[in-house]
Amino acid sequence: MRYYIIAGEASGDLHGSNLMKQLYKADPQADIRFWGGDLMQAAGGTLVKHYRDLAFMGFAEVVANLGTILKNIKLCKEDILAFKPDVIVFIDYPGFNMRIAKWAKELGIKTHYYISPQIWAWKENRIKAIKRDVDKMYIILPFEKEFYEQKHNFAVEFVGHPLIDAIHNRTPTDKEAFIKENGLDHRPVIALLPGSRKQEIAKMLELMLSVVDDFPDYQFVIAGAPAQEYDFYKQFLTNPRVHFVNNKTYDLLSVAHAALVTSGTATLETALFKVPEVVCYRGSWISYQIAKRVITLKYISLVNLIMDKEVVKELIQSELNKKNIQAELLKILAPDTRQNLLKQYDLLEEKLGGAGASSRVAQLIVKDLT
Repeated sequence: MRYYIIAGEASGDLHGSNLMKQLYKADPQADIRFWGGDLMQAAGGTLVKHYRDLAFMGFAEVVANLGTILKNIKLCKEDILAFKPDVIVFIDYPGFNMRIAKWAKELGIKTHYYISPQIWAWKENRIKAIKRDVDKMYIILPFEKEFYEQKHNFAVEFVGHPLIDAIHNRTPTDKEAFIKENGLDHRPVIALLPGSRKQEIAKMLELMLSVVDDFPDYQFVIAGAPAQEYDFYKQFLTNPRVHFVNNKTYDLLSVAHAALVTSGTATLETALFKVPEVVCYRGSWISYQIAKRVITLKYISLVNLIMDKEVVKELIQSELNKKNIQAELLKILAPDTRQNLLKQYDLLEEKLGGAGASSRVAQLIVKDLT
């Protein structure tokens, strides 16, 4: 069978790569063409466009890059027509993917969606397009099943969260080797995860690094995003107590004592590695003003959304400042707070449904095609 997969961000690249590995197991003759990143490329198939050329952050940034986005949509349609896939598998990235899904459905191409657009957060009216344009929906968050099936009468498959597989199946990190290779010492590590896009990295790192000198008994390590070059991070490495690792986020989290994390999938990854964290987010002023008027959620981190309560502290926009970062970091370094947080992380993992998400999705896709 011929599979066309579209992932537009780093997290989609991770989940797409694991899905591809399982598709090759379920269908040894699989021919896969995709939009994604380095991880998907390593899994096999043919890369059409790297996600680093697709990812634009926030409302204002999307408007500013609209011309590029439209060109990419045109390229994608042309490439699909030439490839003639049996199915298109969309991975999150709804602004782009829902446009392609509408077009593909009109042509009679099967449309499967893995990792639902977060319409429960905003743009709930997208449910009409999903019901019209998506043949199969595979969801990874437990509360989404009730949202789709009970509220909107749209059948979905809850497959569990693929991050559990990604974390549990990885080769364990050799802590001593990691310390030596990256010039670290044996003080506890505070990991800094500032995101994957240049706009957010620049905003987050300046604030995260403002507290370094207040914690002399710890060493701070920036997790470099795979889509960004080392030269971009040089401007932030002015303090000798700050270290940098590139494309080794999971290794870093496996040795970290605490973390400052930009909102997104990384908040959940950090929790699954059982690392106490403070969630940090600051967008452009105009993007934030628009977002707070259309997003009605109580929380921005996946940890809190899944648990439906504040498990990890969220510092958003003006609340994200040196004083608050320092105070919240002190809290999660305290033994009692840490133990309570780790107990909540165990409950979180239980709610996510266990291992095997990538395999389940691959089998469901292949079954639908045969």
